[in-house]
Amino acid sequence: MFKWQFAKDYLQHRITAKTRHGLHSPFVYRLVDDVIYDFKPKKVYPEVENLRKQLLADDRSITVTDLGAGSHVNNNKQKQISQIARNALKPPKLAQLLHRLVADLQPRNMIELGTCLGITSLYLQKAAPQAKLYTLEGCPETAKVAKQGFEEAGEKDINLITGNFNDTLPGLINELPQLDFVFIDGNHTKQATLDYFNWSLPKIHEGTLMIFDDIYWSKGMKEAWEIIKAHPQVSITVDLFWIGLVFFRNGKPKEDFKIKF
Repeated sequence: MFKWQFAKDYLQHRITAKTRHGLHSPFVYRLVDDVIYDFKPKKVYPEVENLRKQLLADDRSITVTDLGAGSHVNNNKQKQISQIARNALKPPKLAQLLHRLVADLQPRNMIELGTCLGITSLYLQKAAPQAKLYTLEGCPETAKVAKQGFEEAGEKDINLITGNFNDTLPGLINELPQLDFVFIDGNHTKQATLDYFNWSLPKIHEGTLMIFDDIYWSKGMKEAWEIIKAHPQVSITVDLFWIGLVFFRNGKPKEDFKIKF
């Protein structure tokens, strides 16, 4: 049932989504034309993708602590790093889009909720080297592999925080004066997603970009996305099916866009 519904949602999105043509918002037109549809190769892409290749060939096994089903669930499983790399890492097209979005925004700080093996973290950090990146991971052994990758890539200033998101995220938000870029890619449940959104709201500003992963993953995630879109502090959303972009720009009319990607 899940696969059929996901396929149905994807088909419906493709039918109703737009390209750059027909967009009447100058802000979103520029975003689509200059950033989302910028498919030119970048120097950083092969650097990070070489690490992905190493992870895909890594046959070591680690104990994966899965807290994704909720704060009281703690399932430990043995998995090969190569298996995690195949199934859990963002594909290059999407990870590279995140890189371009950050390169365009040039935030002073970034939060990534869900480090996994660190490929997306590297794309984010290399897009804004001067920014402080805080990446949060629930599984200690997965975090250890990610940290090794950061060191190998020469990115030793990435702040990797390990622990349950319910414990680590609120404290981090409280420590920061404001939130410039927040990528939510962890605990894909309705309530958790809304909690992360609501915890962030006191620190957002006009230049903040929040990105939510897997907005069509489940009925609950689709409901969470609709609630986020309708929030009075949200001005513009861009639905790319795989991820949703949320902007808080003062003076902009409230608009929701579906864009083919």
